[in-house]
Amino acid sequence: MRFLNFIIVLFLCCFSSSFAQTPVADFLKPSDTLNTKRRNAVVISEVALASTALVGLNEIWFADFDRSKFHTINDNNEWLQIDKLGHMFTAYQVGKQGAHLLNWSGVTKKDQLIYGATLGFGFLTAVEVLDGYSAEWGYSWGDVGANALGTGLYISQELLWNEQRIDVKFSFHQTKYASQRPDKLGKSFFQQVLKDYNGQTYWLSFNLHSFFKNSKIPKWLNVAVGYGADGMLTGVEVTDNQVLTTNQRLRQYYLSFDVNLTKIRTNSLFLKSIFNVFNMIKIPFPTLEINKKGTAFHLFYN
Repeated sequence: MRFLNFIIVLFLCCFSSSFAQTPVADFLKPSDTLNTKRRNAVVISEVALASTALVGLNEIWFADFDRSKFHTINDNNEWLQIDKLGHMFTAYQVGKQGAHLLNWSGVTKKDQLIYGATLGFGFLTAVEVLDGYSAEWGYSWGDVGANALGTGLYISQELLWNEQRIDVKFSFHQTKYASQRPDKLGKSFFQQVLKDYNGQTYWLSFNLHSFFKNSKIPKWLNVAVGYGADGMLTGVEVTDNQVLTTNQRLRQYYLSFDVNLTKIRTNSLFLKSIFNVFNMIKIPFPTLEINKKGTAFHLFYN
């Protein structure tokens, strides 16, 4: 679903950062051993929120569309796969925050990965099942695969390096296409962030110091490779409509610097919580773009 991916990420990140609203530093500090009160609060809250979200979606969102028998669709060729990267990003970020919340509770590393890092995949799969009963959409194995990829990227790094050396990030810029199809690509800025795939860019952000531990490279400095697309007014290219074919659909590849906010030194647990949440956003930097038309340089690319 087009709106849901980002809403889930922002919601869980806000839920995670809510622990930073208290001035009590001991409360913010992750527990060294299992704190059952914290763990139970996290588990109960997540289950309640996820259940409420699923029930609400089923009764409110899906109620606006015709129901059908459970069916699958193959939408892998739509939107030049930008929507699939959105699923990967969401599963990665929700899983990351889920693991962090369990770490705050003093849960073992193994259980953080089993029950926390898989939170995004589990929730998005449940939503995908609801899609399968909607005549408007359908259960997409491509979406499920993208969800698994995002979850797997987080878990594999924890198992291999015990840290996240490669972050999945997001950036957005407004485009001219939203005004051409506001019903599909959004009317307001917020709607466009969620719906206009032309303005969305997804990044793999590599922390250089993590790969070169003995170097003098600043710990916060990252190099990021990104993927975006342009010229899309529909999911697939329409060849029989002169208006829609005036825009050339392009895949865009990017190379840029980035900042790992979680590597910025601070003694403030509040700031650490804030940095952890906003680290999912790619910081604007000079960027090299490569597409089939050639190359372009952006002084500050969002």
